[in-house]
Amino acid sequence: MKIGYIRVSKHEQNEALQRDALKEAGCEKYFSDVITGSKFERKGLEQLLAFARSGDTVIVWKLDRLGRSLKDLIETLNLLKDRGVDFISLTEKIDTTTPGGKLIFHLMGALAEFERDLIRERTNAGLAAARARGRVGGRPKKLSTNGKVALALRLVEDSHHSIDDICSTLGISRSTLYRYIREAKRASRPSDPPT
Repeated sequence: MKIGYIRVSKHEQNEALQRDALKEAGCEKYFSDVITGSKFERKGLEQLLAFARSGDTVIVWKLDRLGRSLKDLIETLNLLKDRGVDFISLTEKIDTTTPGGKLIFHLMGALAEFERDLIRERTNAGLAAARARGRVGGRPKKLSTNGKVALALRLVEDSHHSIDDICSTLGISRSTLYRYIREAKRASRPSDPPT
C-alpha cells in the first residue's frame, strides 16, 4: 500500500499542493500534521508509523516534511527500513525501492554521522581550549569562598541552629551543606604517612 504523509506548518494552512502530489503518486491512505517542524509530538506521523506494514511505501512531497533535522529524518527512515517499509520523496526523487535511492539514503546517513562527529570534535576542542585558559565548566559553587564554607561549618557545630535554618540562611540545599561538611572532614584528616 502507498501511504502519504503531509505536514504543513501553522503559517501555510493549505495542504492541497502536497495532497495533490501524493494522490498523483498513487497514495491510497493519508496521514497529516498541521504543526511546526520543531514541535516534538506529531500525532499524524506516529499514526503512520503504527499503521505502516512490511511491503508498504511511505511517500512524502519533500524530505523536510518528514524530519525536523537530518538526524531525525535518518532515524525515521531507518525505522521504516527496519520494518521493511520503503520510502519515496517526490521532490528530491529519492526512492528506496531502487538501487539509486538506497545509495542516496546511505549517503545521507553517512553525512549525518560525519556532521555529528564534527560537532563532537569541535566541542571537545573548545572545552580543551577553555581548560588551557583556566576555565572550568560546570555550575559555580554556591559557597564560593573559604570564609562562607567556614561559616557554614560553624553554624552546623552550633546546636542552636537547625539544618533547615542554615540552608535557608546560606541559600543552599541540605545535600550541598552535607557535601561541604564531608569535604571539610576529608580535608581536616591527617594524611597517612608514606610507608
